[in-house]
Amino acid sequence: MSEVTRTEHDRPADRRRRNAAEVAAAVTAGLRSWWPRRHGHAPPTDDTGARPPAAGEAGQPSAASTLWRMRTTVRDEPGSLAALCVALAGRRVDILSLQTHPLGDGTVDEFLLRAPGELAASELTGTVSAAGGADTWCERADAHDLVDAPTRVLGLATRTALDAAELPLSLRQLLGRCTIRSLPAPRSGGGHERDGVLVEGALEDTVMRLRTPEGGVISVERPYLPFTPTEFARARALVELDTRLGPRVPLGEDVLTLPEGSDLTVRRADTGDLRAARAMHDRCSPRTLQMRYHGPVGDADRYLNHLLSPRYGRTLAARTANGRIIGLGHLLWDGDETEVALLVEDDWQRRGIGAELLGRLVTMAAEAGCASVYAVTQASNTGMVAAMRGLGLPLDYQIEEGTLVITARVDTSVAGSPRPASGSYETSGSGRSSESYEGRIGRE
Repeated sequence: MSEVTRTEHDRPADRRRRNAAEVAAAVTAGLRSWWPRRHGHAPPTDDTGARPPAAGEAGQPSAASTLWRMRTTVRDEPGSLAALCVALAGRRVDILSLQTHPLGDGTVDEFLLRAPGELAASELTGTVSAAGGADTWCERADAHDLVDAPTRVLGLATRTALDAAELPLSLRQLLGRCTIRSLPAPRSGGGHERDGVLVEGALEDTVMRLRTPEGGVISVERPYLPFTPTEFARARALVELDTRLGPRVPLGEDVLTLPEGSDLTVRRADTGDLRAARAMHDRCSPRTLQMRYHGPVGDADRYLNHLLSPRYGRTLAARTANGRIIGLGHLLWDGDETEVALLVEDDWQRRGIGAELLGRLVTMAAEAGCASVYAVTQASNTGMVAAMRGLGLPLDYQIEEGTLVITARVDTSVAGSPRPASGSYETSGSGRSSESYEGRIGRE
């Protein structure tokens, strides 16, 4: 199925000067190959008895075709888009969808294309450039890109509405490959703006910064492709939705039965659990806290507000029947990477609690599309090493001056598969050093 879509509200007034009949005629000519074989949302069939065209015959694309996402800037004048469509049709390229991003002196047209498999990216961009396109960029696409833009945006809005921790992931899916960092509000309190970022945000070519209700900033960077004002408006609307809904995490919980028969509950936690998490710190030994935070034990509490905030990731809490937190597992968005960290109270270690938390965190990472997760721990923490090995995933080890970084490659095609066996490992400790978090918080 092929479909050409345009967002009328995205066009500036002068865009209407385009000759609609000319564009329609050119698009019709360019897409002639797909219209006769279109049957709603179903693939073409030969139940009419007609012989299906052979590959390459009558303008048909070859059987081995490739999906491409392409952007190019065209002049905002009548005939510019028509010339582009005719040029693509001449190379037997099928236009599956089209969105426009108006600029002050032109328009960025974003295409989803199906091209003959033998057509190289350089040939595709060359054809577009010869037809008047400028600053052309293209990359391979996949079946997920076939979802039309409004449907995709509504899906991302739904995910964000259900879970505040989904906002960074939704922004990444909305904007493509980019680096997203949540920068907390400065300790001095904040004012009307921070680092030049006004309340409504700021857009600077390949970087956009969006304000959060806590006074912080979400920084989005995509060096390989400048952001358009349309993309900035969409991202800002998603952040505004998150702001209006306020703090929220899913309410579901699981029951975890330990080998000796005790029942615990595992559910999401946030900053509303700050007091209970601090109480767990008070019950932990200095060694356990040092193994987790790698720094002065007295500084442990200061990281909790950051760790429990959905803005920076997801937290799972293991609780006793009376609601006391005895274990915490964190899945932290770290720019392009994802970190896992664990802390289990001394009296509850070596019962498989950390292994269960770790398995659930990695499952969450797989469902979020993360290619890998990493844990930072001390080289002497054999319990955490064993827990990572228990995931049954390919691991990479790096060690520097006693600090061990273990990276697990996640199979996102089998979300839910990584889950270690219960009760197998000691699970106290892991995570970035206190110096790393202090540096991150201080810089951010």
